[in-house]
Amino acid sequence: MSSPNIHNNLAISKNKGDPVIGQTKSMKAIRNVASALTLILTGATSMSHPSIAQAQATSPTTTGVMAILTVKAGVTREQVMAVMPAEIRQTVQLYLNGQIREWYSRGDGRGVVLLLDSRDVAEAQAIVEGLSLANLMDHEYIAVGPLLPLRLLMANPERQQ
Repeated sequence: MSSPNIHNNLAISKNKGDPVIGQTKSMKAIRNVASALTLILTGATSMSHPSIAQAQATSPTTTGVMAILTVKAGVTREQVMAVMPAEIRQTVQLYLNGQIREWYSRGDGRGVVLLLDSRDVAEAQAIVEGLSLANLMDHEYIAVGPLLPLRLLMANPERQQ
């Protein structure tokens, strides 16, 4: 047998003008503001800590270079296909040598994306410029490495308990 008070409370809480609902909304707003303030203050405090500031100031480690190759305007399909057999052999050899980690076709069909195992952009440029298609393609290079914000997690491990 259920208590009449439970049914009465349920009926009261369904009313739109119920003061309990108003209090609940106010409490949620206060809790959200308090959470935001805590996050802001925690971030400001941690950024002023020397070990964390030092971790962010470190230059990023380059673990590879992404090369985006796009067929130049005015280059015909026939021109590309004429050098494709040599290009494929060179690309496979670079992969077998460990210089290309991954390679993909661009989704728009206008070229390739290579992830090169190189220490810097200059080394990646030297690799790509040795390819048969290099003079028919525009090149864009992006050095990549570990995700920098992860250093914040490792800067002060004793605070993570």
